[in-house]
Amino acid sequence: MVRRVRSYARTSGIRATSSAFPKTGALTGNAMWQQDAYRMIQRRASDASIKTRIGNHTFRATGITAYLKNKGTLEAAQHIANHESPRTTKLYDRRQDEISLDEVEKISI
Repeated sequence: MVRRVRSYARTSGIRATSSAFPKTGALTGNAMWQQDAYRMIQRRASDASIKTRIGNHTFRATGITAYLKNKGTLEAAQHIANHESPRTTKLYDRRQDEISLDEVEKISI
C-alpha cells in the first residue's frame, strides 16, 4: 500500500509533504495542519450524514485494525504508524471491539 501511494505521488509529482488549498485544490509544498485535517474530516462526515464522532485518529485506528485483521504483524503496524512502542500500537487495535454472532448466540434467557 505504501509503495502504491509513493508510486502515485512520484508519477504525479506530488511530494510527501504536499497539501492542497481548500478552495482551488491546487497543491502546495506545505504540510497540512492538524486542525485543517480535522475540519476537513468533520465536513466530509457531515456531508455523508455520519453522526458518530470521528477525528484524525479514527482513521489511524481503522487502518491499524484493518491491517492486523488481514494478517499484518503488530511489529509492522508499529512501524507503519511510527510508534516507538508496540503498546501504543495496541491501543489502536479495535479487533476485540467486534462481537461475533456466535458469541451473542451463547446468551440464553
